[in-house]
Amino acid sequence: MFSLLETLRREPRAPDAPGPLRRDWILVAVLLIMGFFEAFFHQDVVWRWLSVILFVALALTLPWRRSYAFLATVLAFGATGLVHSISLSIGTQWIGLNSNFFLVLFPYALVRWASGREVLIGLIVIAVSVGLALVGDNLSWIEILGASLFLLFPAALGALARYQDSARRHNKEQVRLREREQLARELHDTVAHHVSAIAIQSQAGQAMAAARPEAPLEALKVIEEAASRTLTEMRTIIGALRDKDRAELTPSATLADIERLGRDAAFPLTVDIKLSGALDNLDTTLSSTLFRLAQEGVTNAVRHAQGAHSVIVSVHGDTDEVLLTVSDDGDPTMQPAATGLGLQGMAERVSLLGGSFSAAPGKSQGWVVEVTLPKRGMKK
Repeated sequence: MFSLLETLRREPRAPDAPGPLRRDWILVAVLLIMGFFEAFFHQDVVWRWLSVILFVALALTLPWRRSYAFLATVLAFGATGLVHSISLSIGTQWIGLNSNFFLVLFPYALVRWASGREVLIGLIVIAVSVGLALVGDNLSWIEILGASLFLLFPAALGALARYQDSARRHNKEQVRLREREQLARELHDTVAHHVSAIAIQSQAGQAMAAARPEAPLEALKVIEEAASRTLTEMRTIIGALRDKDRAELTPSATLADIERLGRDAAFPLTVDIKLSGALDNLDTTLSSTLFRLAQEGVTNAVRHAQGAHSVIVSVHGDTDEVLLTVSDDGDPTMQPAATGLGLQGMAERVSLLGGSFSAAPGKSQGWVVEVTLPKRGMKK
């Protein structure tokens, strides 16, 4: 019990509490009309002018019941409790205006928006005020229980609304974290892919400089194009990482980007792209993952496939799954171990989508990466 109270006491205020809204002022106007009609056409109103003044003052606090939930609640129930205590001390039964029913909005706002400490204090103020009102009415315990539940019900609704909002915010934050993790992977793959091509072109230009004087210039041109693409993609990804609300707006890669790998002049290897089967209308996450896996597979071949001349990237779709295969014709003994960071990152990507991943030497030559991904989201 004490641990629960301590947890509640440490609860911060709910974020983004709205200030006065247009509908609040409409409600205030309606309440004022109702209150004035009751005050001046009902003859049994006790302490008429005090009741009217208190009613108007409390009604005018309604628009701020969310942004200043604790203060508005304490003012509303503190003022009514004070009048009740005065009426009890002089033997008068004061109940105010029936139009004061809007006070039930304050317990809701208190629990929905205030901090835990403010909620505890505010509920005590409400309990004292209601207790003073019920003592003067000489009600039975059933009537007292009913009146208490009448005020506790809005408070319970406020707690439910607060919990639901907190759950939505938590889920949204988790989605953002996953998006940022995905973008970080995209950044790693992009840089690794293009920098590898740049390094290889630089080495090739130096090696061929003596035999072909124009080779360094050709290499520099390819390096410039690769560096320009790298900077463009990096700016896009880093911009999304900096702006938490733009992550979902970052363009996703498509099958056309996979085909572009085969036309990239920065690669010293021939990259052959083969697309077949049912590949229409793929999920954006799936198509983007396929591109990054293909890109990483080609990058690994460029880096590690000794004696390789070509890389084959095959993407085949059927009704339920998509199969991606990246294979080269290099020396299988010179490929990276299956625990390498690049392959590990690929395996993690595949696991997130509920697919299967394998990377091993080919039967006759080179290295083969095989990925199977489900078309319809993550497997349960």
